Amino acid sequence: MQDEGLFAKILRGELPEAPITKLLGWKFLDFDAERQVIKVEMQARPEFVNPAGVIHGGMLAAMLDETLSPALAATLGPGEFAPTLELKVDFVSRAKVGRIVGTGRIVSRGRSICFLEGQLHDEQGELLATASATSKIGRIR
Repeated sequence: MQDEGLFAKILRGELPEAPITKLLGWKFLDFDAERQVIKVEMQARPEFVNPAGVIHGGMLAAMLDETLSPALAATLGPGEFAPTLELKVDFVSRAKVGRIVGTGRIVSRGRSICFLEGQLHDEQGELLATASATSKIGRIR
């Protein structure tokens, strides 16, 4: 993980975390720099439930974005930022209120474009959703 990048500074508490991470109950678990794989945890709250009684797909998409983006952010240098350009989500199983674990990885990284993929699992290890994403690496202005 880049020690001077934005992501590392947020993890160390030198910069505030984004409001979306607070909303999702986001927690960093691990980053394998060699494999470029991140593991995070989030909390599916009762407020995220849709009329069918399961977690709304939009909240799962947000959780996937907050899994994939940090996988890349952990590798960025000072002054770099990589917003998501495209996010494709596949919903696999119904998600319920509780702990959700996200795993994300960098599939391919060029100078400015990066491809990512990830999954969300519930506490029992059941696959809930998968995603692929494209991000563009740039400089913070």
